[in-house]
Amino acid sequence: MTNTPGPAVLKGMRRGIEKESLRVRPDGRLCATPHPQALGSALTHPRITTDFSESQLELITAAHAGVEECLGELTQIHQAVYAAIGDELLWVSSMPCGLPADDAIPIGQYGRSNIGRAKTVYRTGLAHRYGRRMQAISGIHYNWSLPGLATADYFALIRNFRRHGWLLFFLFGASPAVCSSFVAGHASHGLKELRPGTLYLPHATTLRMGRLGYQSEAQDSISTSCNDLESYGAALEDAMTRTWPAYEKVGVQDKDGNYLQLSTALLQIENEFYGKIRPKCVIRSGERPLHALRERGVEYVEVRLMDLDPFAPIGITPPVCRFLDLFLLHCLRLESPPDTPAEIAAIGRNQEKVAARGREPGLMLARGSQQVALEEWGGQLIAECAPLAAEMDATLGGSAYRQAHAAAEKMLADPALTPSARVLEEMAEEHANSYTAFALAQSRTQRNAIVALPLPADVQQRYAAMAAESLALQKRMEDRETVPFEDWRRRYLSPEMLRP
Repeated sequence: MTNTPGPAVLKGMRRGIEKESLRVRPDGRLCATPHPQALGSALTHPRITTDFSESQLELITAAHAGVEECLGELTQIHQAVYAAIGDELLWVSSMPCGLPADDAIPIGQYGRSNIGRAKTVYRTGLAHRYGRRMQAISGIHYNWSLPGLATADYFALIRNFRRHGWLLFFLFGASPAVCSSFVAGHASHGLKELRPGTLYLPHATTLRMGRLGYQSEAQDSISTSCNDLESYGAALEDAMTRTWPAYEKVGVQDKDGNYLQLSTALLQIENEFYGKIRPKCVIRSGERPLHALRERGVEYVEVRLMDLDPFAPIGITPPVCRFLDLFLLHCLRLESPPDTPAEIAAIGRNQEKVAARGREPGLMLARGSQQVALEEWGGQLIAECAPLAAEMDATLGGSAYRQAHAAAEKMLADPALTPSARVLEEMAEEHANSYTAFALAQSRTQRNAIVALPLPADVQQRYAAMAAESLALQKRMEDRETVPFEDWRRRYLSPEMLRP
């Protein structure tokens, strides 16, 4: 698709948000308590669940036609959470709080049903494969769709997003520093000490998306072309059916029969694949995500590279959402040649460079066979989004998209305005360069901002009803379970389940 979509299509744009946050104690240490009963079942609640850890909430909105409506729902979910967690805080930064020993980070628990057990076993596998600290990183996923797009259109968008996604690292990365507990026992992390207990890189934008974050030598071996659904699906199926020597050594069960991971394959399930953007299809009960994609095609994309914004009460702001809309439209509109293994490798190097050094003056990136300055290339991309901002405002009324576009222009021209620079500045001026002191203070500030908002009685009642209904649904699932878990596991992981 090389033409700008018309007004009717633009009005059909939908976005939804999944936002992860660690629950922490008032002193900023990780909560070791189970998922609060007042929040319902993490297995079946439609809006409030957990990610890797019992201590890591995941808040999920529906898909919305308007940015304000989407963030309004996310705000209400935060209100419902704070009404239920007492004096606990939601950690507002992507990089974790002070963490205990790795094996003391509690893995998510989802009850006795087979699907609930599988979710816990999968997370146990992640712990064995990557360590629990890495899984304690939090972020925001932006789920986006446009009506009338074919699967090929979405894959063209994905290819261009991978090529240019480093710009979002620069503009919205907010994790230039980390608590030293995150890298305890790892001497080769490459970070600098800012003060005891705080490590950083001076020009970093998003340590979460760099070598410190979701990285895996095993996953680097997956050849994930996004040229079409067939090749993408083949690469994923291969990764989920091919045993990996290091994971084979771990095994599926220990000598006492306790499950250590779902399988010994390179990927246990689809969700283990750490892409910056994923093609997605709404799955049906018991269905594998790859089966859904192959049968019904791509229905939306999941953008996975956004850091939590510690300066925003709910982790993201309306202008950022609107720039994401523009950026995704631009990736859709651009010509999108097929990717190659060499280009995919170069994309990875660009992303690592911007994650670790994005605000470094004069930073050069690889574009084809040439080296180009980040500022020049970024300026071209942002300029190319200007007509889309005008089109969105003409379609929806107002000037919000042009304002979001102008804010991105200003950050590119003055990197001191970026969230990553603001984090380091605030740390230096108010918290003696302490990452944990900064993040704890921001967590308290944002909690107070959320708690101060009026929470209508009908909203309270709705979330209380959702919590009760989710607990009842989990119990019904457990009561009617008749298939032994091992039989269920083998069936769910069989190659036949991946194909229509």
